[in-house]
Amino acid sequence: MIRTVFATTLALSLSGFAALADPAVVMAPGGAGGGYDAMARLPFDAMAKEGIFSDGATFTNKGGAGGTIGLAEFVGANRGNDNAVMSMGVIMVGGILLNSSPVTLDDVTPLVRLTNDTGVVAVATDSPIQNVADLVAAMKADLGAVSIGGGSAGGVDHIVMALIAKESGLDAAKLNYIPFDSGAETVTALGGGTLTVAVSGVSEFKSMAEAGRIRIIAVTSEGRVEGIDAPSLTEAGIPVVVGNWRGIVGAPDMTPEGRAMWLDRFAKMHDSAAWKEILAKQGWEDAYLAGDDFVAFLNDEKTRIGAILKDAGLVK
Repeated sequence: MIRTVFATTLALSLSGFAALADPAVVMAPGGAGGGYDAMARLPFDAMAKEGIFSDGATFTNKGGAGGTIGLAEFVGANRGNDNAVMSMGVIMVGGILLNSSPVTLDDVTPLVRLTNDTGVVAVATDSPIQNVADLVAAMKADLGAVSIGGGSAGGVDHIVMALIAKESGLDAAKLNYIPFDSGAETVTALGGGTLTVAVSGVSEFKSMAEAGRIRIIAVTSEGRVEGIDAPSLTEAGIPVVVGNWRGIVGAPDMTPEGRAMWLDRFAKMHDSAAWKEILAKQGWEDAYLAGDDFVAFLNDEKTRIGAILKDAGLVK
């Protein structure tokens, strides 16, 4: 359970901003070990290692409903708390729409986008589908017979396949999409013949492809990804570029001073050797975008994701 931490005035400074000596209050709106959990914890590991912020942090995991359960708890418990932040990402943008959440990202203070995880489209190693053209042909022949596995319904994996369907002239609302709790479960279903195709992030599927458990037929970035012998969807004739980006937001009604303090910390963290090591270890792409630039991007994403989910028949 989160306890609200009230800022105390101290005669300390961090690059001109008042520093808070209490631990930060950090919400991860997903389960332990997942993407939101890593995005909540690892920036603080980097900041502590570099001496940027070393007052510690208390972490709470609250998953469910595309992150909206954690979002609602974070907003309700931390209004006006300059010391409270939460991890989030594109899946939460969709989750808010899918769950008709009364609490939205308009209720928090956007701070930074930090990472992107390019998606991959994969099939079983013995699948007759050899490439994207084969996949599209199978979908056109019998869309319902092509079983698709990925993360939560309406999440980034679902969005990738909805866009492939749309660009192929198919009804995205009729996709046979099956959500799984983890990439490992998706791969097991793919290998067992339950699924025709699966979608996940490079950080999760690349090692499984290298181990010979799956075969990647496309990536969702603009161009090819180093270390993966597969074209981008765009190169394969499907102009779809999608990334599973993640970032950090602050509490509702965070003061301008509090926002500036966190933006300064994250700017220093982004430039640090410790953060670069984390990006490499996690297989994340650097997608840093801060302050007003992140606000503008987030507003565009709300519109874009909303239109995709409507086309897929998932929201009205």
